[in-house]
Amino acid sequence: MLRHILFILFFFVLSHTIVGQEKTLEEGNDAILLQGFHWESHQSSWWNTLAEKSTDIKKSGFDLVWFPPSSFSASDEGYLPNRLYFQNSRYGSEKELKKAIRSFHQLGVKVLADIVVNHRVGTKNWADFTEPQWGSHAVCSNDEWPGATGNQDTGLGFHAGRDLDHTQIEVQRGIQDWLTWLKKDMGYDGWRYDYVKGYGGHYVGLYNDASQPYFSVGEYWDDLDLNNPNAHRQRLCDWINATQGKSSAFDFTTKGVLQHAVAHSEYWRLKDPAGKPVGLLGWWPERTVTFIDNHDTGPSPKSGQNHWAFPSDKIMQGYAYILTHPGVPTVYWVHFYDWGLGDLIKALIQIRKAQKIHSMSGVDIRVADAQKYAAIIDGKVAVKIGSGDWSPGNNWVVATSGNDYAVWTQK
Repeated sequence: MLRHILFILFFFVLSHTIVGQEKTLEEGNDAILLQGFHWESHQSSWWNTLAEKSTDIKKSGFDLVWFPPSSFSASDEGYLPNRLYFQNSRYGSEKELKKAIRSFHQLGVKVLADIVVNHRVGTKNWADFTEPQWGSHAVCSNDEWPGATGNQDTGLGFHAGRDLDHTQIEVQRGIQDWLTWLKKDMGYDGWRYDYVKGYGGHYVGLYNDASQPYFSVGEYWDDLDLNNPNAHRQRLCDWINATQGKSSAFDFTTKGVLQHAVAHSEYWRLKDPAGKPVGLLGWWPERTVTFIDNHDTGPSPKSGQNHWAFPSDKIMQGYAYILTHPGVPTVYWVHFYDWGLGDLIKALIQIRKAQKIHSMSGVDIRVADAQKYAAIIDGKVAVKIGSGDWSPGNNWVVATSGNDYAVWTQK
């Protein structure tokens, strides 16, 4: 009798534990991310702009919004942070920031903070760190600052700031406490980690363990050899593995190969020898965040950085690809709002949502040659990009189309 009662109790607890678990993005959620800024956003009251746009962003189908760095910084854009807890910046005041975050939460949209912890600058000098206060041992010994007394860097150096020594317990705890504070006090839900090749991926795993983000993604931007994309996506996989699978990564492999393919009519590059998509999404879709451009690679309304921009006349081919394929797709603010592509992109988002395409959807590549790429995703959505003709067959109807792209759903 006792054994029977214990079995029933065990089954009750187990079943309620399973039912109570939230389905995460990495398990196949259909979330779509908006990069909610560009390189020049600091030139206006950006937190107010985000709050004002929150309803439209929700109605457009976005589930996550990535904010720019909100800590006080030596650079207007926020990527040279010094006082981590001081949340008044060129984007606006702390009060305005909290209001913007609340405006999204009221609509059920999650907000990601841009986390810059590879490097830091001093409040007044090279390394007089305050809020939190750290000593010279917080700086890697191979940094440019002659006063550094920490250990060797666990990643690549960054010359514009002091490279932080993540092996130091004081640094680890300082970052963990700050991330926890950003969640509890500021209201952020998750993290976009900046320049993660600058320090060991192991530490991102530690920081996520401590802060428990709803979602996190790392920016591992590395040189791409178009003739050997496997090496590139392997490095992305290696970084994710280093985090113990606790963070996703931006799919720079897909961005690089896709923009070359559409620019040079080499769509055959989009299919690997195993018949899978050529980027990270072909190997590890549940940890993949796809994108076309961001604040570094692409344009801003006036100029922008444009370090590795997607061909401007092929942008919608790019979105037709990432918004029908697995991974968590990202839409860039400039394309959506400043370039007038919002309605075209929303049409793709609506198809993705209606057909329940998600981060782990299956891809059946039907053709990849010089003139076109075509695939069927989950047996429910067909997509073609490129100038070549292709049709999925009689049982399909065009759901949306444009210059050199088309998307079908079943009749």
